[in-house]
Amino acid sequence: MRGVQIFSGNSHPRLADTICERLGTVPAKANLGKFANGETSVNIGTSVRNQDVYIIQSGSEKINDSVMELLIMISACKGGSAKSITAVMPYFPYSRQSKKKSHRGAITARMLANLLTIAGVDHVITMDLHASQMQGFFGKPVDNLFAEPFIARWIRMNVPNWKDAVVVSKNAGGTKRVTSLADTLKLNFGIVTTDRRRPKVPVAAMTDSTVFFDAVDEDPLPKETHPFELHMHSSNRTAATPPIPEAVEPSTPPPAQYLLRPVTPPAARRPSELDAEFEYTDVRVRDVITGRLVQGQLVDDDYRINEESQSGGTTPGAGSSSHDNTEAVSDPMANSMISIASSQPPDHALGGSFDAVESDDEASVSNGHADERTITLVGEVRDRSVFLVDDMIDKSGSWIAAAETVVKRGGASKVYCIATHGLFGENSLDQMEACPSIDHIVVTNTFPISPSMLRRSKKLIVIDISSLLAESIRRHHYGESVSALFHLND
Repeated sequence: MRGVQIFSGNSHPRLADTICERLGTVPAKANLGKFANGETSVNIGTSVRNQDVYIIQSGSEKINDSVMELLIMISACKGGSAKSITAVMPYFPYSRQSKKKSHRGAITARMLANLLTIAGVDHVITMDLHASQMQGFFGKPVDNLFAEPFIARWIRMNVPNWKDAVVVSKNAGGTKRVTSLADTLKLNFGIVTTDRRRPKVPVAAMTDSTVFFDAVDEDPLPKETHPFELHMHSSNRTAATPPIPEAVEPSTPPPAQYLLRPVTPPAARRPSELDAEFEYTDVRVRDVITGRLVQGQLVDDDYRINEESQSGGTTPGAGSSSHDNTEAVSDPMANSMISIASSQPPDHALGGSFDAVESDDEASVSNGHADERTITLVGEVRDRSVFLVDDMIDKSGSWIAAAETVVKRGGASKVYCIATHGLFGENSLDQMEACPSIDHIVVTNTFPISPSMLRRSKKLIVIDISSLLAESIRRHHYGESVSALFHLND
């Protein structure tokens, strides 16, 4: 390919080498390092004047270093009079922070998109964004490629009896991705959702604000029980005769001829009407299975939570000051609901829904108390293989909970955990490896996975998607249409 320079960052050099090998070239020379104080150093070792530059830089464990390295490389090529600069980012960093999850949160993905544009990028190629609406953050063209065709092809070639399997989403936010894969494979789909059993928390109302309501009557006038009753007042005269209570006549139902719709006798009813009075007739209810999650673990229905751990070991009012007789002067602005933080719990998300916080890969960690949730499985998975699908695997809690639910409660025969990006934060891969309910873990190579991790894991399977990225680069350089890359299943 003439007039093309492909640079590789330090985040995923193996993927960059594979892409260049498919394109029949080698990565261009660039010196990447760090100064003694930790600053990133970039020196482009070849001429990029009037060249189409492609910089391959995915996320990595050192995510901030990878982002800063990419920005500096873009700026260096822009200063070198490059014809066009394309950032190839198989995994887009900070993609989970594409919306506000608290009232003072930041939309970091939009900020990163602005930084790339300011640095001088002309085009962005990425894969399976966490939210497809992120493409609107950019003022430049974005190609959001999909790994679904490669995953579907792997399932057809490697999973026995895959036509009887079920595609299951492990959260409500990934249903669109799951239904797309199910339509491609012509399979049934299901969903696993977790519902928080919310504790009773005091909710501040507008009546707590001393700014808006600074004068409240402590002794309001008593309300009359019978406001329309006639009262007889007398001064020094004889006392009034107490009213004679009227006898309450028993209420009788009106005759049948005065009813708008006469009551149908049981003998004249249809069988469906008789059954509806005693039980549900909707057979779809049988496919709904519920369970209990306590601190991320699936427990039996009769499991009892330790009350001491749930209460956190503190007694209300135990930490009060010794000066009980001193009356503190309240600040009107401190008591105002408008002037302080929201009255909702800290993990409450914008829009009035707790699901906005839980739409990501993991649920929030319990803060010193037993976090109990209700997990629900919708769909028939008994004696079938289950494909748990999401866009990334970061932590293992939700994956293990969903796998145990479909196996122990649903009766599934095998579980395949499938995702595009295998981040595997902390010890998540080892935890999923130790889970007996998970049989295989399938990811692509958009995110770097160390060779030692590949060696010690017997369940991990990595799908190569370098051919898709290489074809995207080739079509973009020659000005060909890339629409065919979005419809590989057709």
